[in-house]
Amino acid sequence: MKPSYLRIRDELNRMIEEKQLEVGVRLPSEYEMASRFNVSRETFRAAVKLLEQEGKLLVKHGVGTFIIKPLESIPSSLEQLQSMGAMIRHAGMRESESRESIGKQNCRKEWAQALGLNEGDEVLVLERVRFADDEAVAFSINVMPYQLVGEAFENDDFAGSLFSFLEQHCEIYVARADSELMVPDSISPEIRKIDPTGSKTVMIMKQVHYDERNRAVLYSIDYMRNDVFRFRVRRQRG
Repeated sequence: MKPSYLRIRDELNRMIEEKQLEVGVRLPSEYEMASRFNVSRETFRAAVKLLEQEGKLLVKHGVGTFIIKPLESIPSSLEQLQSMGAMIRHAGMRESESRESIGKQNCRKEWAQALGLNEGDEVLVLERVRFADDEAVAFSINVMPYQLVGEAFENDDFAGSLFSFLEQHCEIYVARADSELMVPDSISPEIRKIDPTGSKTVMIMKQVHYDERNRAVLYSIDYMRNDVFRFRVRRQRG
């Protein structure tokens, strides 16, 4: 279940998209809006902060909070946390996958450092090849603390969105992630799963995913074909 501030953010987004809140309109006071959504002022303030970061609200302290027109969104923006499947679908391609393996393993040093575990702790590792229009475009390795997710994966047959599965079966809502892009070693065996001829350039995205309580719940390593995935970020002068 989504935290209250995210549900409020989504509802305000809907009202903006449906023109119930027009560009230039000033929102009612923080007290009135918090009362309308039956939440604390702090919770409503958190929702406003998210929309301000998305460029949809302008907060003028001592004056009010205004609806503004956001800039055009950037496809595959590094600022937006999306699942691999969502990125493929948003590119207008048909998404599918092939599960390579899923099972319990002992935590490696790199995984332990990312997830705040001890080396050798039990983790669940999911490996998949991701396809766009039936062509292999990414190889994903997902590592999760076994004590958080193991029982759910044992009792339910996983398929589809990992984010949705974690939310529905483990009560884990992935809220944010720290991401790092890098160039892999050209002889990495993982690359051959999506580029058997060695004719493509491949990049790695490593991400530590956190829930709404800032617990590290998922470490993902995605090998992605650079001719398919392109990431951009809009930088703002400080």
